[in-house]
Amino acid sequence: MRLIPSIMLLCSLLLLPLAATAFTANVMAPLLVEDRAEFRRQLAVAKQIGVDGVSVDVWWGLVEQTGDQQFNWQYYDAVFADIRSAGLNIIPIMSFHQCGGNVGDDCDIPLPPWIWQHFLTQGLSATDLQYKSEFGNDSAETLSLWADNWVLGQYVEFMQAFASHYNQLSDHISEINISMGPAGELRYPSYNSHDKGKTAYPSRGGFQAYSRLAIADFRQAMQQKYPQLNALNKVWATELSGFEQIQPPVDMDTFITSGAHMNSAYGRDFIQWYHQALLAHGKRMLDSALLAFSDFNAGIELGFKIPGIHWKIAADDYSQRSAELAAGLISTASPYRVDNGFGYHSIIALAASYAAASRPVVLHFTALEMADKPAAPDQSMAKSLVNWVGAEASRQQVALKGENALADGISHSAGWDNIQAALSRGDYSGITLLRMEQATNGGVGQQRYQQLIQQFKRTPGVAD
Repeated sequence: MRLIPSIMLLCSLLLLPLAATAFTANVMAPLLVEDRAEFRRQLAVAKQIGVDGVSVDVWWGLVEQTGDQQFNWQYYDAVFADIRSAGLNIIPIMSFHQCGGNVGDDCDIPLPPWIWQHFLTQGLSATDLQYKSEFGNDSAETLSLWADNWVLGQYVEFMQAFASHYNQLSDHISEINISMGPAGELRYPSYNSHDKGKTAYPSRGGFQAYSRLAIADFRQAMQQKYPQLNALNKVWATELSGFEQIQPPVDMDTFITSGAHMNSAYGRDFIQWYHQALLAHGKRMLDSALLAFSDFNAGIELGFKIPGIHWKIAADDYSQRSAELAAGLISTASPYRVDNGFGYHSIIALAASYAAASRPVVLHFTALEMADKPAAPDQSMAKSLVNWVGAEASRQQVALKGENALADGISHSAGWDNIQAALSRGDYSGITLLRMEQATNGGVGQQRYQQLIQQFKRTPGVAD
């Protein structure tokens, strides 16, 4: 039923790395630049140690705060000018999520307030636009993927406005990252603040499929899979009298602890639908970005991020991998093996499916600084997970870049040793450091990042 994580890691070493590509070293700007003089100082140091570019959250809730299609780019005009003056590339993040509520968030920028009433005439309330968790809590951090049919047009308008305003800077933009969920990551808000600590690290997380639109989509998906109700009842061993009786699990704790999520047909169908809904959202977001930037410098890469949800992987009961399941990253459709990236085949295949797109698509993955901590309460296999995702990206020929998950993780040599080990395998073609101040404060972060840049830029993607 389950594989021992250490055995899985050994299996992953059988995979060959991607051919060496040009290594890029970037840093993240502050979530909101408030001290311009200090920001310029950090930019100068970053340039000096060999950094290529600076990623900047372009907050939807800041730029389009006052009303639909009322854009104010003044703040970003100044920030981008500082980056260019330092001789660094700009990596804007189309941040369709709020700032606040995640680990490390030190600012408060909600989504545009008008968005919650924007679709009332079309029958959508504010809560219809939000995720609802198994605990009955609504999340206002990002718009629900089940509202995509209504809100994608808003995302496209925002990206088109960005492209129009910054067309003259396009030669200095190396990548545009697309926020696809909370913290800008392609995932559900499965461990976020709206659930009031119930889903905090290192819990199994909370499933977010309990809104009106989510339940309707689950019912529709099951009716498409089982056109006849008697067929569904036979497979699920139920006695439903109508498709309207289909519901997400009522008791998610029992659903997980009993193993129903992997050992029952209903459980596997629910988890697979939940996972596929997230992947479909990711595809819609990338397609929307390709449309919005169709007349923007074609050499600019698109990027998106998936998180390193590393806890619960080493659990020795049915809660194993449950945190990743709640985030939507993996499913229980098949055993986790080396030939499916230990569950990450499908989400990496999303990036691979754009190999022939009009512009390159890059996948970003976090947690490069972390070590395995399989004992309770963490039950973490972070370092192994970094290697599994890297190996699977290489197998699918996907350009993959890494990040550290926590700023504190690069304040000591052990974190840097883990980053160096991950990059030395050759699966990751670059790194973006969280955050710029950790690489420019003269401490171990600056010293080790400069050494790492010198090492990997001499022989791209290959350690000495």
